[in-house]
Amino acid sequence: MPSQTLRAIPKNRSDPYELERLAEELEAREVSAQSTRDADEEPVGRFELPVYIPLSHDNEYLSAETFDVENFLLSRAHTSLPELRAELRDYLSSLKEELVQLINHDYEDFISLSTDLREEGVRLEKMKAPLSALRQQIMVARKGLQDTQDAVQAKLVARAKLREEKALLHLLLEISESVSRLESLLLIPQSEDASNQPKIFAAHLAGSSHSSPVKIQGSRSKHLSRVGMEYTQLLYHISKARAEKCAYVNAIQERVDCIRRTLTSDLNHHFSSTLLSIIDTGDGKIQDLEKAKAASELTECLRVYDNLCLWRTAEEIIKKNVVQPFIRKTLFRDALMAPSSPIVPHISIPATPPVPHSAHVPRTPYTPFTAFTSGRNFLSNSSLPIPFLDESDDPLARLYNQILRFIERDLSCIMDIAERVSLKASTQLLEPTPTVTLNHDEVELHGTQGFDIMANVIWPEIGQAIMDELGFVVFAAGQPDDFRKRHAATQAFIHALEFIAPTTQSVQAMRSHPVYIAFNRRWQLPIYFQLRWKEIIGKLEDSLSTTVINPDGTIYDSVRSPFLTSQAELVWASLASCWSAEIFIQELAPRFWKLTLQLLSRYKSWLEASLPVADPPAKLLAGDKGSGLAQSRASTPQSNYEASSESNAADDLLLKQYATVLVDVNAMRHQIHKLWREQINVALPEPTATEDTDATPEYALLQQLNLLQQVASPLSRQVVALLSRRACDALLPVRSIPSQFRAMSSKRIPTEPSYFVPLIMRPVKAFFGIGTTSSVGERLRESLLKNAATEVFDSVCQRYSQYLTAMKKTEESLRRLKKGKKTTFGIFQSSNTQDDDKDEERIQVQMMLDVEALGQDAQSLGIDTRSVESYTQLIQMVQVEFGDEP
Repeated sequence: MPSQTLRAIPKNRSDPYELERLAEELEAREVSAQSTRDADEEPVGRFELPVYIPLSHDNEYLSAETFDVENFLLSRAHTSLPELRAELRDYLSSLKEELVQLINHDYEDFISLSTDLREEGVRLEKMKAPLSALRQQIMVARKGLQDTQDAVQAKLVARAKLREEKALLHLLLEISESVSRLESLLLIPQSEDASNQPKIFAAHLAGSSHSSPVKIQGSRSKHLSRVGMEYTQLLYHISKARAEKCAYVNAIQERVDCIRRTLTSDLNHHFSSTLLSIIDTGDGKIQDLEKAKAASELTECLRVYDNLCLWRTAEEIIKKNVVQPFIRKTLFRDALMAPSSPIVPHISIPATPPVPHSAHVPRTPYTPFTAFTSGRNFLSNSSLPIPFLDESDDPLARLYNQILRFIERDLSCIMDIAERVSLKASTQLLEPTPTVTLNHDEVELHGTQGFDIMANVIWPEIGQAIMDELGFVVFAAGQPDDFRKRHAATQAFIHALEFIAPTTQSVQAMRSHPVYIAFNRRWQLPIYFQLRWKEIIGKLEDSLSTTVINPDGTIYDSVRSPFLTSQAELVWASLASCWSAEIFIQELAPRFWKLTLQLLSRYKSWLEASLPVADPPAKLLAGDKGSGLAQSRASTPQSNYEASSESNAADDLLLKQYATVLVDVNAMRHQIHKLWREQINVALPEPTATEDTDATPEYALLQQLNLLQQVASPLSRQVVALLSRRACDALLPVRSIPSQFRAMSSKRIPTEPSYFVPLIMRPVKAFFGIGTTSSVGERLRESLLKNAATEVFDSVCQRYSQYLTAMKKTEESLRRLKKGKKTTFGIFQSSNTQDDDKDEERIQVQMMLDVEALGQDAQSLGIDTRSVESYTQLIQMVQVEFGDEP
């Protein structure tokens, strides 16, 4: 072993690591490797010895935070374990040596530090002695600086207070001057309290130029405007002085109140006279100039009211001087019977077509009135005149038009000016401080600011007068037709007022006014709906009391009605009348919608009670199959085709009733969908976004129509079953064709189909009125003909195949009874004689002609015979049985 070899070699104390031996071994290895490379045919790459890196502090594995033994050993893979151990021991000894050196070096410094610090305490004490004196000097200097700073700050505070007192004195002087100016402008005599003012104010007022009466220049409105601006500024100054708790403000409060009363009185008097001058102005050039001047005066007055926030006061003056006199002359108890006095407008307006509020035509669709609530002023646009009502034969509409003409002539100008003043002042208005005491409680009447003549003046007076004077006529619901006309006229009048309103805010204020709410509550709409409900339901129940479906020939022969029964026609008329202009009222839309659904449900229940009880289609076809196959072979073709007269009459009656119901249900669904699109959907309120889809009116209507369709769907199958049975009855002569041909003396080949082939699909043609006179099912051609004819044709083909199969079995049984006869492969070949061959040939040709004629007849009804599998099988059966057998 290598370890034993190493131990056998004596170690040299001068060479503990045996470096000389390692060098010799490495040299021997290199020589051996060189000789091996020379011996090979192909030279290999040069072998390089691993570089020996002694252990040191720079080794990445020893300097890592976490020592990894495996990586360290792999990095020293060229070194044997004993050598690695010796190397690590050497490295440990070197580390210990370095550690001892470091400890000795630091210890020497520590010993020298303790030696150097001797007698340093004495020097520190000597240095500390002058610091106390220096600290005392600094504290003295700081105190002197703080005293100087406090003195300066006190001076600054005193000066600031003096400035505030000076500003307050100037404010009080301004208030005193303003009060004196206002008293001189309003010609108010000086009060005795003015002589008791402080001397500083008396000395200041001694040189004032406002002590003498002021000469009023310009118009009265300009003068009042100037006074109003001065008064507004005075209120602002008083609010600031009141915030400083000045006793002088309380001392002159009586004078301020006197100024306010005088200003308000003068303004109200001038505004009233200006309104009267505008209203009483006649036509002519001079009067027009005077009117323009009065309009300017009115604008200034309204601007003063707006600056003083006295909007309700101005509206009250307009109400007393303009609106109330007209209302007293126009709206009284006998106003509807009195002759109308036309109001001629100042400016001629082009005639506009009247807006009809009612139409006496059957089932006029209801068109909801759209309120014109645009934000702009409609009165300033001549292209949008006031929408007057149709007053022909309607005294209430004539009265409403008289009111609208009055508003157009006397109030439109005032509303226009007030609106322009409010819009102009909205960005310039200086709202008074809440602490200012003002005597205009009217400002808070409706919680709004600015002029709103329509909502606060025109509508309250008109609405209250209608309720007080004409309420016993307008709101009476005893006569439904008259009530609806009055309601429609009144609603059109209210919409016209909303059209006149200058802004949407005015419309909203009008609708939220207590008079508007009380006016709407006066309508006896529940009573009106009950009367209409009794009127509609009474007529309908009288008709639905007869639970027999009997189509009226005068109805279905005419093109004027899509229904065949009088009951369906009356149900539709009741449904349509709920939404017609003669009956419908927008506020009752939910109740009329509920009544609509109830009418549809009532019609469905009537159909269920009136429909005759019939056997299921499967039972009809099964009974037909048994009866057909049980017929006697000796029966004649005519007896096989015709059933009993009673059975045919019953089938005809059932087909007629089923067709009638199908036509009426289809027409009802179509008309209801049309009524929904054109009228109901427009009249009902819009569903909200959060509303469930299953709760929408359209979904409820579809559900009701689906229930109605569920009643009619089984009838289609009943019709198909009856037609299939009657068509299959016409196939009975097929079974007698072999016996007929064998009994015939003439042996000629047939060239035409059998007589019964055109009769097979004749019930379908007769039902749908094809090639015949008008039939009940004629209106079902588009919706039912193709599918019904295809199903009937399929049933006929299946029955035809069953007959052929039965005949084949019968012929086979007959052949077995004939003894001594040679068996043949044909179904109908009963003998091998020449006559039997001719009979078989004729039967073959006849069968093929009949099947081809049946297919052609079916194609004439629009049936795709290639898609009917039973017909394809029938053709194959005929061809195989009659064409391929020898």
